[in-house]
Amino acid sequence: MKTPGRTPVIDLLRTAPGVDVTAKGWVRTKRGNKNVAFVALNDGSCVHNIQLVFDMTHFSEEELKHVTTGACICVQGTLVASQGSGQAVEIAAKKIELYGVADPESYPLQKKGHSMEFLREIGHLRPRTNTFGCVLRIRHAMAYAIHHYFHQNGFFYLHSPIITASDAEGAGALFQVTTLDLNQPPRNEGGEIDYGQDFFGRHASLTVSGQLEGELAAMALGNVYTFGPTFRAENSNTPRHLAEFWMIEPEMAFYEIKDNMDLAEDFIKYLVRYALEHCMDDLRFLNDMFDKELIQRLEQVCATQFVRLSYTEGIDILMKSGQKFEFPVSWGVDLQSEHERYLVETHFKKPVILTDYPKEIKAFYMKQNEDGKTVRAMDVLFPKIGEIIGGSQREERYDVLLARIHELGMEMDSLWWYLDTRRFGTAPHSGFGLGFERLLLFVTGMSNIRDVIPFPRTPKSADF
Repeated sequence: MKTPGRTPVIDLLRTAPGVDVTAKGWVRTKRGNKNVAFVALNDGSCVHNIQLVFDMTHFSEEELKHVTTGACICVQGTLVASQGSGQAVEIAAKKIELYGVADPESYPLQKKGHSMEFLREIGHLRPRTNTFGCVLRIRHAMAYAIHHYFHQNGFFYLHSPIITASDAEGAGALFQVTTLDLNQPPRNEGGEIDYGQDFFGRHASLTVSGQLEGELAAMALGNVYTFGPTFRAENSNTPRHLAEFWMIEPEMAFYEIKDNMDLAEDFIKYLVRYALEHCMDDLRFLNDMFDKELIQRLEQVCATQFVRLSYTEGIDILMKSGQKFEFPVSWGVDLQSEHERYLVETHFKKPVILTDYPKEIKAFYMKQNEDGKTVRAMDVLFPKIGEIIGGSQREERYDVLLARIHELGMEMDSLWWYLDTRRFGTAPHSGFGLGFERLLLFVTGMSNIRDVIPFPRTPKSADF
């Protein structure tokens, strides 16, 4: 579809010279002398700029006075062969219109080389930098690829609720949703807040996962997936945590744990291949500027078969490694990122899928193994990231699931509908969750999760 009134820079750079064109965008740099001026223009369609050449015999200094870094302009001219290196074509300008100025004295992106910390402080402007332009274009490409993968493999896209009364993970770190007067909430005879008078008639919160609802749909449609925002009210300021993030969660009827692992490996390889095939210019920029091994690492993931081993085998490797970990290792502990990365980056030097975790460190819905100690969980571990996918075969046996819920002291009144799927036509099924931002950390080579989401939500921060 043609863009009204202009040709995007990405298309201009692919067009043969000799045609009249119109370009619109934001000035990155301006240089020149009294005879000629050179302006680098970017419109966000790609990481590359188009060079505009102004013959100063046809333009006055006043016309170009406000054409400074950050200004928005429209230029009409002829696409000609470039006289310099770096690009095949440039625009010989004939007419310019100034849409918006950017005062050089106050525009924060006037100079190059800003730190990532500084750019987080001006989140409303950082998409104009090359780095965040690349990240946001890759984010778009990955979202499209996710939908394309599931569509071509017969999955149905399910919109799971953002407001819910259940805590799928049992983590308890929930954002409450209420219309009650927080200064004077109604209370029952015991002095506790009476959520029966709230909008939903009960305690409600923002969702931490669409999984449980996905399981319901899988029991009718076969294979489904959710892809939407999820929320955790954890007071954490680490480079790996956000209060609002996006999750991809497929649920598949009749899948055993091995089928689940096969799908997870195929899915993530597809996404990485898609990035390599469709986002190479952006990846090259990030590779050159931030992570010299980025492209090589992405290619290696696509070319290798993931290692599969049990949690018990993984613990044995870690305990015999001679490595001094910050968090000590023993059977039954929840693996930390340093443990996961050791297995992936040092021991195997390739992605790893760990299975059969102790049931005490995993969620209530995971299918219990015959040993009574472990569950059919699976975590996909990646270099530089650690866990990137977490999933399991779900417990389809009503009596076993009910006993586990009672064992953990969970509230039955918020899970009756979930148990009904085990009472009426239960079936073996599996699923997993892929944190979208975790995926983007791997694909872009960024080191802080706040830099792969347009508007990061973290403790004490909800700007923009």
